[in-house]
Amino acid sequence: MSTARDRTQVPAAARRRVAVIGAGYVGLPTAAVLAHFGHQVVLAEHDPDRFGLLVRGDMPIVEDGLAELFGDAVAAGHLRVVQHAGDAVADAQFVFLCVPTPQGDDGSADLSYVEAVAAEIADHLAPGAVVVNKSTVPVGTARLVEGITGRADVAVVSNPEFLREGTAVRDSLHPDRIVVGADDPGAAGRVGELFAPTGAPVIVTDKVTAETIKYAANAFLATKLSFVNALAGLCESLDADVRDVILGLGYDKRIGFDFLRPGPGWGGSCLPKDTSALVHIAESAGYDFALLREAMASNDDQLAWVVAKVVAAAGGGLDAVPVAVWGLTFKADTDDRRNSPAVAIARRLVDLGAAVRAFDPTVPPSVRAVPGRSADDLSGMVLCADPYEACRDAAVTVLLTEWGELRDLDFAKVHDLMAHPVVVDARNLLDPAALRRVGFAYTGVGRR
Repeated sequence: MSTARDRTQVPAAARRRVAVIGAGYVGLPTAAVLAHFGHQVVLAEHDPDRFGLLVRGDMPIVEDGLAELFGDAVAAGHLRVVQHAGDAVADAQFVFLCVPTPQGDDGSADLSYVEAVAAEIADHLAPGAVVVNKSTVPVGTARLVEGITGRADVAVVSNPEFLREGTAVRDSLHPDRIVVGADDPGAAGRVGELFAPTGAPVIVTDKVTAETIKYAANAFLATKLSFVNALAGLCESLDADVRDVILGLGYDKRIGFDFLRPGPGWGGSCLPKDTSALVHIAESAGYDFALLREAMASNDDQLAWVVAKVVAAAGGGLDAVPVAVWGLTFKADTDDRRNSPAVAIARRLVDLGAAVRAFDPTVPPSVRAVPGRSADDLSGMVLCADPYEACRDAAVTVLLTEWGELRDLDFAKVHDLMAHPVVVDARNLLDPAALRRVGFAYTGVGRR
């Protein structure tokens, strides 16, 4: 992708010293893009394996355009990497907290990383610094960070991220909006100015509202996905074609095409965690968010529905049945398998006795040897180097992640490799008519 090299940078007088804490799916693009804009950025990553990769110029995550943008910023002297947060913030005017907020046992967000970093940097912050909560955090977290830092001379603001994995660089360069929540309008305005080259509208509000906006956005998107998945089920019952129904809906400007694609269920690091957190926040405030709870339950049903399609395609049982799985990440163009519906479905197939052989372009058979990564979620599966190897002698091939390269395979070759040429396309990626002409039995999601 283009990284917009000619995009206007901030004037020299407007360049700021910025620290970014956490080099994950949010922190890395944030640091690289702010450095691209001309700010002086120090990125802190405490994990030794990830830190080592970054120092060598290697990206620990798959993200289109990130390696180029990161390398250019380092070469220009606008970005450097350190291992300790205290070293990063010493003279920073802005400190972005981009650390994980995993889901707790009760559905709430686990703030232990946020709390630990806030305590670590408190005594190292420069007077007048602005601490920016970029992580997705529950309502009230900005107040919590204020209490932990205990610095009357330091402002804490909320600046939620709206990045999509796989397009995080593009989204950072061309955001729909910049949301900043603060008690001090001056601090909010200074944070907004950091992103001036994007030309995006800046929404300045209070901290609680800014924190709510992030959860509301993800909850709406999750609900939209659950709706279209349920609609696909209805289409199958009516013998309608969901793809044409979506065309009829998507051209309506009130609805639009985004997030209106049926699949095996929604997942990833954000939607499952944030919907659970918002339900928990609502319950704590005395509100029953029944609509969102039903969207979450519908997503669980979708996983079971896809598994049932595979079982039916295999003839009613999976004990010792060889099944090929194409795709393991929660979506294409990322290596993230957190809360992946593809992994969840593959695991259910294993539990039902299937002999699963899986392929994903980001998951090599030697994945366990990659620093900082684990394949524990893939135990019981045979990992294959290419999609053809995965489908050799398979009774069913199930496509679970919409990798574009899968659309262009030699399906005559796939047909000959499989014991039974049966495909369950849980992403509606493939052309049913073309596969049937080759001799496949094809099952999609809401397709005729």
